[in-house]
Amino acid sequence: MRTINPWINFNGNAEEAFNFYKSVFGGEFTKVVRFKDLESAEFKVPEKEANKIMTIALPLGKHNVLMANDVPEFMGKVNEQENRSKIVVNAESREEADNIFNGLSAGGNIEGPIGDSPWGTYAGMFRDKYGIEWIVEFDPS
Repeated sequence: MRTINPWINFNGNAEEAFNFYKSVFGGEFTKVVRFKDLESAEFKVPEKEANKIMTIALPLGKHNVLMANDVPEFMGKVNEQENRSKIVVNAESREEADNIFNGLSAGGNIEGPIGDSPWGTYAGMFRDKYGIEWIVEFDPS
């Protein structure tokens, strides 16, 4: 398996969240599709859903892509406090790990401060200000 690309569901703030992620990771979006871009005679999009994100993609490194969408209201609300998965970022240095951890955890809730772990890596865990759970890790070996 070459890559695993996480896909996150948001309640109407995917674009805001991804602009924040882009400010930390850098890069440019390779895809931004809004619900209005899919509208046709057969697929009507309510005005309040038109500018919401159907798909957004932010490349991370050489082979990975972070992706997301807004969940339309008719499908129900995503419970942001019941996210049962984490996104793991493997940094290439302690400095990069610190920068990513500090950037993404800003305004969020740190569950495990970044530092040396008992298993020999440099790692930290948090829930960002959008309710997404992250682990940032650097493995020197």
